[in-house]
Amino acid sequence: MSEIWLRRALPCVESRLLKLKEMFNSKFGSVPKFYVRAPGRVNIIGEHIDYCGYSVLPVAVEQDMLIAVEPVKTHVLQLANTNPLYPDFSTSANNIQIDKTKPLWHNYFLCGFKGIQEHFGLSDLTGMNCLVDGNIPPSSGLSSSSALVCCAGLVTLTVLGMNLSKVELAEICAKSEHYIGTEGGGMDQSISFLAEEGTAKLIEFSPLRATDVKLPSGAVFVIANSCVEMNKAATSHFNIRVMECRLAAKLLAKHKCLPWEEVLRLEEVQAKLGVSLEEMLLITEDTLHSEPYGPEEICRCLGISLQELKTQILSPNTQDVLTFKLYQRAKHVYSEAARVLQFKKICEEAPDNTVQLLGELMNQSHVSCRDMYECSCPELDQLVDICRKFGAQGSRLTGAGWGGCTVSIVPADKLSSFLANVHEVYYQRSNRSLVPEKQSLFATKPGGGALVFLEA
Repeated sequence: MSEIWLRRALPCVESRLLKLKEMFNSKFGSVPKFYVRAPGRVNIIGEHIDYCGYSVLPVAVEQDMLIAVEPVKTHVLQLANTNPLYPDFSTSANNIQIDKTKPLWHNYFLCGFKGIQEHFGLSDLTGMNCLVDGNIPPSSGLSSSSALVCCAGLVTLTVLGMNLSKVELAEICAKSEHYIGTEGGGMDQSISFLAEEGTAKLIEFSPLRATDVKLPSGAVFVIANSCVEMNKAATSHFNIRVMECRLAAKLLAKHKCLPWEEVLRLEEVQAKLGVSLEEMLLITEDTLHSEPYGPEEICRCLGISLQELKTQILSPNTQDVLTFKLYQRAKHVYSEAARVLQFKKICEEAPDNTVQLLGELMNQSHVSCRDMYECSCPELDQLVDICRKFGAQGSRLTGAGWGGCTVSIVPADKLSSFLANVHEVYYQRSNRSLVPEKQSLFATKPGGGALVFLEA
C-alpha cells in the first residue's frame, strides 16, 4: 500500500475506531486488518457545474465514512452497517450486480468495489468482511454517498495491494458512481481524496487537478441542515438537469457551426469558441429562448429524429421528459462558473472587505440556483433568509439541492450569536429540533482527505 494513504489514527477518530473494532468482533468473530476513512464535503461555491466541465470550490468536512475491513479466503463480500436502518448484505465478489432502480446503501459500496475491479480488469477477487460507520447526515447534500463510494474504492485497492495516485482513484470513483444511475461530475470524489487540512481546493477537470485556496481568517463557514432529505439517485431531478445542460451545449454548438454531435458539456462550447464566460452568457441570450423546449423542437434544431434524441443523447430516466429549460440552465452554469473564479481571486487578493465580497457571491449563487436552476425548496430558501438575518454575510444551498444543507459565511465575532439565533428560529420552533444538533447546525473548517489506518 502506498505511503500516501497510511496514517496513524487521529485522536478524534481513535475512539470511533476502537468502538468499530468491538462491533466488528461482535459481528464477524474476528478483528479488522485495517480501517479506511473518507470525508464528506461542503461545496463553498460552484453548484451543478462540475458535470458541465467547470471548476468548483469545496472543502472536506470532519464528518466521514469509516470502514473496518478484514480480507477473507472465500469470494464472499459481506457488508454490515453500524446503523440498524441499513440491513446487512452479502454477494459474490466476482458477480457484482448494482440495481439502478434501488439506491440502497450497499450499492454505493459496490460502485467503488466494481470501479477498482474493472480498472484493473480483475475477475478472481478475494472476499472481505466490512463494517461501515458513517456520521455524515444522509441525503443532506454533504456527499455521504460519494464518501462511501470513495471509501469502498480505497478499501478494495488496499485489499488488492495495488497502487494508484489520489487523482487516479478520484477519477475511477467518479466514473464508478454512475453505476448507481446518477450522472454527476467529479467534485465529490475529488475533494474526498485530494483535500488537505486547513485549505479549500479549487478543483479543475480535464485534467483533474486541485489548487489550494486560502479562506479568510476573519470568517467561519457554517453548515445548516434544512432537514429535508433528497436522495439524488432516487429522483430524476438531478439527471434532468444534467441532460438540460447537455442539450443546451449541443444547441449552442450547432448554432455556432461547431461539431455538436461530439459536444457533451457547456465548457466544451466555450473552449471550442475560445471566448470568455461573459461572452458565453451573451451567446446564450442570443441563441436560446427562455420558454421551455419540447423534444420535437430540440429535434428540429439539431436535425435528428425523436428516436435518435432518446437513444443517443438522453439518459434512460430522462427519455420521457416533455419540457427542457435550456436557457435557464446554461445561464446558471456560465454565471456560476464565473463566480467560482471571482471567489478564488478575492481570496488571493484579500481586500479589507473580503468577507462581504465573498458573501455577495454566495448570495448571487443561491438566487441563481433558486431561480435559474430551480434546485432549491421552500425550507432551504427560509433557512438562507434566517442565516442572513442573523449575521451571515452570504448564504446559499450546497450540494444537489431540493433539500439538504446551506452553507453560510459568518464573521468570526458573530459566530456564537449566529448559531444560537438560527438554532432557536429554524430548529426549536419546529420538530426539526429532534435532529441531533451536531448534525443540523455546525461550524466547519477544511479537513483532510481519505486515509488508511492499520490499527485502532
